[in-house]
Amino acid sequence: MEETVSRHFIERIIDSDIETGKNGGNVITRFPPEPNGYLHIGHAKSINLNFGLARQYNGTCHLRFDDTNPVKEDMEYINSIMEDIRWLGFDWGKHLYFASSYFEQMYAWAIQMIETGKAYVDDLSVEEIRSMRGTLTEPGKESPYRNRSVEENLDLFRRMKEGEFPNGAKVLRAKIDMASPNLNMRDPIMYRILHAEHPKTGNRWCIYPMYDWAHGLEDSIEGITHSICTLEFEDHRPLYDWFIDQLPGVHHPQQIEFARLNIDCTVMSKRKLLQLVTEKYVSGWDDPRMPTVSGLRRRGFTPEAIKDFCDKIGVSKVDSTVHYSFLEFCLRTDLNKRAQRRMAVIRPLKLTVVNYPEDRVEWMEAENNPENASAGTRLIPFSRDLYIEQDDFRTEAPNKKYFRLAPGKEIRLKHAYYIKCESYKTDADGNVTEVLCTYDPASKGGWTEDGRVVKGTAHWVSARHAVKAEVRLYDRLFNAEEPGRQTGNFLDDLNPNSLEILTEAWVEPSLAEAAPEENFQFLRLGYFTADKKDHTKNAPVFNRSVSLKESFTKEVLNHRN
Repeated sequence: MEETVSRHFIERIIDSDIETGKNGGNVITRFPPEPNGYLHIGHAKSINLNFGLARQYNGTCHLRFDDTNPVKEDMEYINSIMEDIRWLGFDWGKHLYFASSYFEQMYAWAIQMIETGKAYVDDLSVEEIRSMRGTLTEPGKESPYRNRSVEENLDLFRRMKEGEFPNGAKVLRAKIDMASPNLNMRDPIMYRILHAEHPKTGNRWCIYPMYDWAHGLEDSIEGITHSICTLEFEDHRPLYDWFIDQLPGVHHPQQIEFARLNIDCTVMSKRKLLQLVTEKYVSGWDDPRMPTVSGLRRRGFTPEAIKDFCDKIGVSKVDSTVHYSFLEFCLRTDLNKRAQRRMAVIRPLKLTVVNYPEDRVEWMEAENNPENASAGTRLIPFSRDLYIEQDDFRTEAPNKKYFRLAPGKEIRLKHAYYIKCESYKTDADGNVTEVLCTYDPASKGGWTEDGRVVKGTAHWVSARHAVKAEVRLYDRLFNAEEPGRQTGNFLDDLNPNSLEILTEAWVEPSLAEAAPEENFQFLRLGYFTADKKDHTKNAPVFNRSVSLKESFTKEVLNHRN
């Protein structure tokens, strides 16, 4: 395959392997999530990379659940992960695997490690092992149990498996080098005792393999050729290779690390995301403010926008942070092409066209998407009583550059007529309650024979025909570029204005037929989607997916400087 300047370093590695005939020219990747939470946008990058490479090289990508910790795992997470991957447009076919399916083989290999003097049972607690591990400048201390005989270690390990000991009483450790400059090589733990029911294996096991022991073996069993993981596992690669090298004759995959995805104004630690959910700072894992795939989906992100984002940020070996605004840009670009245009008034102000017949209704033709002629047109009802946005009217025009509605000012109603404000009404507190206008019958469609042009245009809905809706205005969950950087507590940087719910919005009648997850551009307001969970025909709910342009100001990002 011919190399181009745009090819990233993993593609170049695979190109070289194919050229030299390594792995028989096969490319087998995997996406190995832990089923202890919902997938987030960082996982989407890994999914896009692993499944994308397999597709690019006519290979295979496995979906493998690394279910080695039953305490934190749940079938809810397994089901959500599979749903998210399919929604993103990828399919593992028959290649669905679980680490728990390999527990017997891993146990047999652990016995083999003990028999060759490469592993031993340790009675030290995890805290004691950690305290004796040493530092980057000082070697660790050997456990007093390190030199047990093979026979004693085999007996103790079998008894661990049979459930004879309580949690934390013993562990199985690899015997490598307590003076290694790589702390991961200082006799790492391979198995711990954990009396807990497993979602797949029930109570069959009470010892569970640690990630560093299990992961490379899972890759080996499945014949993975390129085991692609994020950069924090680079220091674990010598251990990945060491474990496989101790088992003669097994397949040895190549581990390759790339930089993980970091986005400003966002947290992607599973621990922090779980805290947001459990402490009810958000409504759930699929809250539209969350960076989870399900949250982004509910907010109105499309698979195409997420994949385009992942492709555009690229793959590298250097950690960096991507601005959230770029993720929004990718969504705008996609929705601009596909989202049909509609009119909605989310903060309504009554407008009466006083010289328009009370019983008359006209149906105005409007394009569904000016970026896509094939989207066709629709008809919008126009009548005497309308709603416009409160922001589109002022009792006095502030300056000559003000092109919205004010007494004596003329504007154009989108797809309809020119109107001129004659007067307005207020309540006892001075709040404007109604705007009274006249219309020019010769201006239908937004032009007149005399050729006059008005600069201001407003969107509107017919009060008699509009459908009442709830509109949820979402913004970023955090108002700091690096949540928690200044105080140490990421919760201190929660954006108190990340959600505004408007229950008095009015939308044009065609939106009554909107399907859940259908995307629209509300003219002049932004891109919105019918909520995946709460939207119904009788009670429409629309989420703002993204504004029409970047609106998260420097004043809101008050920690940037």
